[in-house]
Amino acid sequence: MFEHYSVLKDETIRGLAIKEDGTYIDCTLGGGGHSEQIASRLNDNGLLIAFDQDLDALEAAKKRLQKYQSRILFVHANFRQMEKELQDHGIEHVDGILFDLGVSSPQLDRGERGFSYHQDAKLDMRMNQTDLLTAYEIVNNWSYNQLVSIFFRYGEEKFSKQIARKIEQYRETKSIDTTHELVEIIKDAIPAPARRKGGHPAKRIFQALRIAVNDELEAFNDAIHQAARVVDTNGRIAVITFHSLEDRLCKQAFKKWSTPKDTPRNLPIIPKEFEAPFRLITRKPIAAGDEELEKNRRSRSAKLRIVEKVNPWNEEFTYEEGWKK
Repeated sequence: MFEHYSVLKDETIRGLAIKEDGTYIDCTLGGGGHSEQIASRLNDNGLLIAFDQDLDALEAAKKRLQKYQSRILFVHANFRQMEKELQDHGIEHVDGILFDLGVSSPQLDRGERGFSYHQDAKLDMRMNQTDLLTAYEIVNNWSYNQLVSIFFRYGEEKFSKQIARKIEQYRETKSIDTTHELVEIIKDAIPAPARRKGGHPAKRIFQALRIAVNDELEAFNDAIHQAARVVDTNGRIAVITFHSLEDRLCKQAFKKWSTPKDTPRNLPIIPKEFEAPFRLITRKPIAAGDEELEKNRRSRSAKLRIVEKVNPWNEEFTYEEGWKK
């Protein structure tokens, strides 16, 4: 059973300011918790487009959301296919978009998926089971320099070089097949004093491998800029992140979109063409409260940021680069 706790559900749904006849996108359907809340607020003229690249999640959510199926379009694809899928279905703009990033609880809890360092399984970590690249492929075949790069960039692991060197030495004699084999190699590479603090010693490496396998940061960077283009005026984008790399991407994008163009001094008002295309709904990210933290400890790292589009497209501004000089 694909049971998943939807983090910051109430805050997210309020933040999206859902219109009953609107069109919305849930980029990360997961267990369907957020989608259920969105779909329940739509009437027969409303539409929810629900993306998930995990077939298990998609099938489970279809069953959970069966009574709303007439107003939901289920899409088995990575959310970076957002613009293409909308175009294929003749949809130009939407009224709200939700990203709930990270790994869902069932993916972590089901050992055979290979996401968890607590359970022994084949090294896999694919969110989309039809993709070819796995954690096994990276750990066993990527070069020392490639391993150091992803461990440092995606895991912010200060012992990246030592761990990559241990992996390189180990695989000279046999392949590294399972999560627990990799955990033992990581432990062996990290000095004992460092292993005793800062949580599980494999946490950052497993995060780095998962991000690399699923190209998570690039996919999110692609999709968030697509979201800015397809969301309609007065529409909102809500993003829940679970680690600093995702949150930094989101924060930087939202700041760029909500910053007006520099204007000459002493102007009484900002000219329309100088106004920012978005405004921040959340000046600071919303975090889980004590009650939610008691129910789900994985909520502790969650941050919710929301923006609203307030101005249509301006030829002097691009979402990727900001204001033209």
